[in-house]
Amino acid sequence: MKHYQIKKINPEYKDEITKLLEKYWGSVEVVSRGRIFIANELPGFIAIQYREIVGLITYQIENDQCEIVTLNSLIRGKGIGGKLVQMVRSEANVQGCQRVCLITTNDNVNAIRFYQKRGFNIAAIHRDAIQQSRFLKPSVPLLGCYDIPIKDEIEFELLLREHSSDSR
Repeated sequence: MKHYQIKKINPEYKDEITKLLEKYWGSVEVVSRGRIFIANELPGFIAIQYREIVGLITYQIENDQCEIVTLNSLIRGKGIGGKLVQMVRSEANVQGCQRVCLITTNDNVNAIRFYQKRGFNIAAIHRDAIQQSRFLKPSVPLLGCYDIPIKDEIEFELLLREHSSDSR
């Protein structure tokens, strides 16, 4: 039973989104592959239940690639995270993207399981990449989920279209 609605992010929700990002990400700044994203300024979708945000996904589209920057589902087992990913995947298709990708850290075993169950493949493991992330965002903790040392970035991808051999 679904008791939530999915909506595109709009300025009306910016304060609530900012608070959510600060609570779950430490700030609105998110570091991925040596880049800083200001997540509360990115496009995305929210899940609303009884006028409260219960899910958030943000993304960045560049060239033919859509990168999921943040994903939060505040109620487990209701399909919120999966629906939000599906919405970004649909938007990436409309925008002509070749793939949807994302970065998570080696400690985030729940995210690793979540994305693999939804058809994402591990595209790369960037060993010791978190050192650079901590330089850009010193608040990145040393220990993460289950007290696992946070060291590596894991890149996931979902191919939407085959790369054309004559696209160069």
